[in-house]
Amino acid sequence: MGLAIFDLDNTLIGGDSDHAWNEFLVARQCVDGARYRSENDRFHRDYQRGELNIAAYLDFALEPLARLPRNQLDALHRQFMQEVIDKIWLPQAEALIHRHRSLSHHIMIITATNRFVVEPIAKRLGVDSLLASELEEIDGCFTGRPRGEPCYREGKPIRLQQWLEQNPQHQGKVQWFYSDSINDMPLLQTVEHPVAVDPDQYLRLEAEKRNWPIISLRCEAAE
Repeated sequence: MGLAIFDLDNTLIGGDSDHAWNEFLVARQCVDGARYRSENDRFHRDYQRGELNIAAYLDFALEPLARLPRNQLDALHRQFMQEVIDKIWLPQAEALIHRHRSLSHHIMIITATNRFVVEPIAKRLGVDSLLASELEEIDGCFTGRPRGEPCYREGKPIRLQQWLEQNPQHQGKVQWFYSDSINDMPLLQTVEHPVAVDPDQYLRLEAEKRNWPIISLRCEAAE
């Protein structure tokens, strides 16, 4: 038995669902287009450099979820899945999940993106567990505030440990973690089998230095 853990954005899908969702809101004129796109791109560049202020980003990203009615958000997300996520779907990611499942591994996604954006994607991938940045919700409406530890950088091993304490049957299982991002070094360094997937330039250097496997889910051959 084992625990196969996956990052989501640019790992199991061929893009960043968080950045893409915000772009989708701009395209649907649900937010102030020019300002929102500029801030979205700035935060995305910070993330790529490993310099994202997660608290400031969540304030930015969760604000529209508090302002728009829930039924409108749900309808928008269905469109988002069809118009955006379908285009960046990776069949080889599904195949990798299937290989772990055939070995009776528990399949988990752990992602910094908020649960509203990623939960339908995780359900479509058929994973067993999802750890994401959580949103405060009151009477079925989002407040625009995060809840608990953001699932980002050092927050990922914290959230995983909390989950293991709540699910002791998975304690001591062999762990794999697949990620594309240097931001996931805190968790990559704690598992038995870290794997770099189509890694960014910073993670590639670390993976090569540490002799971690480097694979691609976007082309036929693994490196």
